[in-house]
Amino acid sequence: MVSPCVLPRLTNRHPVVRSLEQSLVNLPKKPDSPSLDPSSPGLPNLSLSQAQDLICQFFLEQIKQHSPEFVLQEFKHLFIEPTGALHSTPRQVLNLIISSGSEEMFLTTLKRSIYILVNNWNTERQAKYIQQLVHLLSTSLEPKRICTVILKRSILWRRNFVNSQDYQDLKLFASKYENRNQEHWSQRYKSYLLVSQSVDVKKPLEQQEAARTYSQQLKEKFKIELAMYTARYSFASGKQKTLPNPTSLGDEVLRLIQTILNKQNRFSYASLARIFLDQTQQIRYKHFKQSFVNYLLFSTCEQDLSKTIKTQLDAQLNTLYQSYDNQHWDNALLLRTCNRVIEHLTTVDGKNPSLLFILLATQGKALTLAILLLKIILICPQTHTHLECRLAQLIQRYQCQSESECQWLTHFLEIIQLILTIYTDNVRYDLVNMSECQPEINTNQPQNFYRIFSQIKCEVKKIKEQINNFSGLMQAEKLTGENTTVVGA
Repeated sequence: MVSPCVLPRLTNRHPVVRSLEQSLVNLPKKPDSPSLDPSSPGLPNLSLSQAQDLICQFFLEQIKQHSPEFVLQEFKHLFIEPTGALHSTPRQVLNLIISSGSEEMFLTTLKRSIYILVNNWNTERQAKYIQQLVHLLSTSLEPKRICTVILKRSILWRRNFVNSQDYQDLKLFASKYENRNQEHWSQRYKSYLLVSQSVDVKKPLEQQEAARTYSQQLKEKFKIELAMYTARYSFASGKQKTLPNPTSLGDEVLRLIQTILNKQNRFSYASLARIFLDQTQQIRYKHFKQSFVNYLLFSTCEQDLSKTIKTQLDAQLNTLYQSYDNQHWDNALLLRTCNRVIEHLTTVDGKNPSLLFILLATQGKALTLAILLLKIILICPQTHTHLECRLAQLIQRYQCQSESECQWLTHFLEIIQLILTIYTDNVRYDLVNMSECQPEINTNQPQNFYRIFSQIKCEVKKIKEQINNFSGLMQAEKLTGENTTVVGA
C-alpha cells in the first residue's frame, strides 16, 4: 500500500473529492461550469471539472488499494480497450466527458490520470510499470469497423496525444531501463527537461509534481555516482576498478575536476559571491550593474576574451531596467537581473543559442561559460531553475541532430552539470597531493600523486534513503558517524 505522503498534493486548482462513491451523493453543481446530464438516473448532473475529478479520485483509490498490475489493467479497460463493467461509475463519467465534444477536457483528464500513476510508481521505485503504461498508450489506435461514436472519438483524441509533445514529455519517465550506450544523447540531460516540465503552469499539477520528483532523483543519482567515481579513481595509476564514469567526458573529467579544485584553492567562488553582495549593499542599481559585470569577469578568462564578454554584457545591462537606475537594488531586482543575464549567456528567445553562448561554447571556452553561470547562481540561488529551463530549451533546439553534429553543446552540458554538482550540492570536493602527505609510503608513485576526496554532508537518515534509491551504486559502502559520510578515503 502506498503511503498517503506520496500521493499528489490537493490544490484549489484540481480539487479532489473525498471518495468516489461519497462524491456521487448530493454532489453540488457548479453554476458557472458546463454541465452534463447523463442518461443513467443513478448519476447527478455533473460539470466537466467534477467529472474529471471523479476519474482522478478513482485512480487515487486504486493506487492505494491494489497492485500496479491491477491498476494498469483498470487504466487499460477505461482509456484503451473499454471492457467489463460498461455501466461502472468511471466509465459513465468518462463517456460524459467524451460526449461533451471537449478534446481538451478529455486530454487533461487522461494526463492527470497518467501522472497520478507515474508519480506514485516513480516514488515507489516501480518504474517498469511506467514503461508499460507508456507503451500501452500507443496501442489500439485504429478504430474497429463496428465502433461507437464515443469510442472512435476517444481513439482519435488518444492518437493526437501520442503524436504530441506531451507524449514525448511522458517518455522521459520511461527511459530508466534504456541502454546508456544506445540512448539518445539528450537523455543524459533529461533532468533539465523534467525541470522545464515541473515549472510549466500549462501542465497538470500531477505532471509538474512527477517531473519535480524524478528530476531530483536523477540529480541525486548523478551526485552520488560522481562522488563514488572520483573517490575510487587514482591519478597515479589512471585506473578505476569498479564504478563507471557517470559523465561522457572520459578521463578528462578527473583533469577537469583537478583544474576546478586548483582554482578553488586560490579563491572560493562562494566567498567571492558573498564579498560581492556585501560590498554592493545600499548602492544604486546603475552602479550595481557595473559592479556585477566586474564580479562575473574577475579571474574568469584571459584579457582579450574578457573584453569581448564585458562589451556585450555592458551593452545589455546599461539599458536593462533603466527606470530603477537611481534606486537601491533589492532581491526582486537582483533575481530579474540575473535571469536576464542567464538568458544573454544561453538563449534570449527561448530557442536559439545567444551570440555569447555560441562564441564561448564553440571556441573551447565551455568552462569559462560554466563559471560565469555558476557565479550568477551563487549570488542568487533562485535563478538555478531558470538556468535549467534555458538549458532544456537548448537541448530541445538540437534534439533532432546527432551527437556528433552538436558535440560542442554536449561538451558544455557535461561541464555545466559537473560544475553545478560540485558547487551547489551538499558534496565537498578536495584535491590532495598524496606524495606530500605520505612521502614514505608513496616512494613508488609519481611526484604529483593526486587523490580527489569527496565528502557528502547530510544526515544519516537521508544517506540511507539515497543508498536505498541507488543500492546498486553504494552496496559496498558503510555509514559511519552521525552527520558526515566520507566517500573518498
